[in-house]
Amino acid sequence: MIIIADTTPLNYLVLIGEVTVLKELFGSIIIPKAVFDELHRERTPQQVKDWIDSRPQWLVVKQPTRELDDVAKSLGRGEREAIALAIDLEADAILMDDKRAKNEARLRNIRVITILNIFEAGAEKGLLQLPDVIERLRHTNFYMPAEELIEQVLERDRGRRSRISEDLSHR
Repeated sequence: MIIIADTTPLNYLVLIGEVTVLKELFGSIIIPKAVFDELHRERTPQQVKDWIDSRPQWLVVKQPTRELDDVAKSLGRGEREAIALAIDLEADAILMDDKRAKNEARLRNIRVITILNIFEAGAEKGLLQLPDVIERLRHTNFYMPAEELIEQVLERDRGRRSRISEDLSHR
């Protein structure tokens, strides 16, 4: 499975202490050089800089072979390179949360996975507690999705956990 990541999901997964869920879900993640650079910016939290400086083997840095001149200039360099790299490598998906970037990726038929999708998949596999990680994310400066969407994700999680409890009690 080829998964490309933009800066935002990596940044916030590191900040809330859940970045290893990516390895568990996807095996490896590929980022373009621009994302690597963005994770080193002066205003990047030190915790994130330290993580990228000692990045795990499952995080691979690759440079796209193309520049997408037709990508909206309102997107950041990391987002543009992540989309270009996803096209180059015929990626299975791209991890990103910026609305404009997600729309751009979808226009190019690239499957988009958001941080909430990562949380939900991780919870389904028992890798994290969904209410807990959402609460920790709320304590960062992450631009949270609409509360209605978060409640839908939490409701699915409650339903899943309820079914698991019922299954265990019937054994």
